[in-house]
Amino acid sequence: MATDRLQFHEMGIDDRILKALADLGWAQPTLIQEKAIPLALEGKDILARARTGSGKTAAYAVPVIQRILTSKQNVREQAVRVLILVPTKELGQQVQAMIRQLTAYCARDVRVADISGKADLSAQRPILMEKPDVVVGTPSRVLAHLSAQSLDLQASLETLVIDEADLLFSFGFEADLKSLLCHLPKIYQSFLMSATLSEDVQALKELLLHNPVILKLQGSQLPDSSQLQQYSVQCEEEDKFLLIYTLLKLHLVQGKTLVFVGAVERCYRLKLFLEQFSIPTCVLNSELPVHSRCHIITQFNQGFYDYIIATDEQVLADPTTTAQAAEGKGKKKKKNDKEYGVSRGIDFQNVSNVINFDFPTTVESYIHRVGRTARADNPGTALTFISHTELPLLAEVEDALIGGKIRHCCALKPYGFKMEEIEGFRYRCRDAMRSVTKQAVREARLKEIKQELLNSEKLKTYFEDNPRDLQLLRHDKDLHPAVIKPHLKNVPEYLSKTHTLLRDLSPINNGFQPYTQLMKDFRGKNPLKSFHYTGGRSRGGKAGKS
Repeated sequence: MATDRLQFHEMGIDDRILKALADLGWAQPTLIQEKAIPLALEGKDILARARTGSGKTAAYAVPVIQRILTSKQNVREQAVRVLILVPTKELGQQVQAMIRQLTAYCARDVRVADISGKADLSAQRPILMEKPDVVVGTPSRVLAHLSAQSLDLQASLETLVIDEADLLFSFGFEADLKSLLCHLPKIYQSFLMSATLSEDVQALKELLLHNPVILKLQGSQLPDSSQLQQYSVQCEEEDKFLLIYTLLKLHLVQGKTLVFVGAVERCYRLKLFLEQFSIPTCVLNSELPVHSRCHIITQFNQGFYDYIIATDEQVLADPTTTAQAAEGKGKKKKKNDKEYGVSRGIDFQNVSNVINFDFPTTVESYIHRVGRTARADNPGTALTFISHTELPLLAEVEDALIGGKIRHCCALKPYGFKMEEIEGFRYRCRDAMRSVTKQAVREARLKEIKQELLNSEKLKTYFEDNPRDLQLLRHDKDLHPAVIKPHLKNVPEYLSKTHTLLRDLSPINNGFQPYTQLMKDFRGKNPLKSFHYTGGRSRGGKAGKS
């Protein structure tokens, strides 16, 4: 029962933190917060596995802030007491924002600095010279500052936190992390927070934790079917574009939606394709400046955009694969940001749907992608496009989600979309795809990067004081390197009855509308097949009377 659960005010937390929690509207702790916060306040090392959206950030942030406030009652000397390691820059900014919200009433006593950005080390040195209580950064960035002697942790560090621990090794931080350990004191409290308990997490546990308490909360790594509905539809390459066009143009997808693709080139190809039909979208990938990426996420959370096309770039860990994705011969390829990640730990707010346009290459990637929706107690829907070559990957995902216990039960229900019923739209998709050439994609990538570099600079100064002018920085503007065909913007009249019929279906959790028995009431009403001859007029008869 809810009345038996431990509440925030019963945990011995400072009143200033409790007031900040009340401002955030958190009436009671989540399960991970209820279990982890008291253990952390007792000084224990913790390894916690909890699904995405369960409140892991606050589960370590609250005890970290409490410990700093307690320490400053006795020792007023300013020092770096907490180091929080994150795998991506976007997550670093999110963690900093969360700590600032929780320290709204004690900001003078608890200062936090995020050094995960791309600024020069020399520009970040003055921030670290002030010795903030909490430092947030990626392992490579923290190690760079330690090597440059602008950061010293040996004498003052009390707590080490590793957020999204299952991703650090996969993002290539293993060597950096091992080198960083040499700069830490012998005694400190450690937290490892993760959505999965992989071999990499077990290796980190051996390196960092001392007699830890292991919290394995929620048996499933994703919410159950009452909160998260997962669908799959088998379709090949051309059908993917046809289906995404139908879902978005006919508003079968309702609410904010994340569309995941596997590579940067695919990101722009899909955006240009949807531009042909006047469907505005933003792109989010590792080529964009970090300020722009974080700005896109902020505006998406504020409701500026409905659709984001994001890359989940597994190739970042494999340089040979990245090389294969390079376009053009003999040209210098733009270096991608290896610390980019949007499917990993980022708190997209109120996302109704996740569409896997390209199937994720690992089970962990699927969990992190789908985990962007159905966060906290909100409902969500996930739809995954699967080609015949990806069926073995689908089987792996389903085995992982159901734990291999219920073989006859599919974690992903078939969406039941009958492609033959939307054949009337296929010629329009082919017409649009002919305009989305390789040259158009290259030009779109270059134009977007130039535009976002300019926007990134503007974000730092003028637009903070002029919020109305943020419209100039919308990220879903048309790129238009492809030839736009105006007739594709609207659904033609002879397809309008299909459009109306599709929209009349009731939604599931404000997400996808089911397609089962979709055309049952439409059969026989196709205007191309229902023409009836009612008799003609003579050239001179009735016409002459008029």
